[in-house]
Amino acid sequence: MNDILFLVSRILFGGYFLMNGINHFRYTAMMIPYTQSKGVPIPKFAVLGTGVLMLVGGLGILFGAWVQYAVLALVVFLVPVTFIMHNFWTIQDPNQRLMDMIHFMKNMALIGATLAYVAVPMPWAWSVSL
Repeated sequence: MNDILFLVSRILFGGYFLMNGINHFRYTAMMIPYTQSKGVPIPKFAVLGTGVLMLVGGLGILFGAWVQYAVLALVVFLVPVTFIMHNFWTIQDPNQRLMDMIHFMKNMALIGATLAYVAVPMPWAWSVSL
């Protein structure tokens, strides 16, 4: 039963990052202005680069392959994005401030959950054997 629950966890967690990574490529043009508004240099590269990090991380968790690298990719994505893109403490508009605070807190929880995957002994059941 634990293996099944952990597999469901991997599907949901890895799938979350996989879908968001795909969206970074599908909606690059729409994401660039927002990224630029946050003062990120080379916003197109940032959107595409973070898309790659999410794809790598999501696939690694989903398939249980190269998990340490998957976790590293997700942490490298999440930490800067959390503090640069969701810096709610600098926002004056109360509605936007609230939205960024929600995203900041969500990302902090995702960082914690991401790090927990490193603590689970390998190999995982139903993982791709590499």
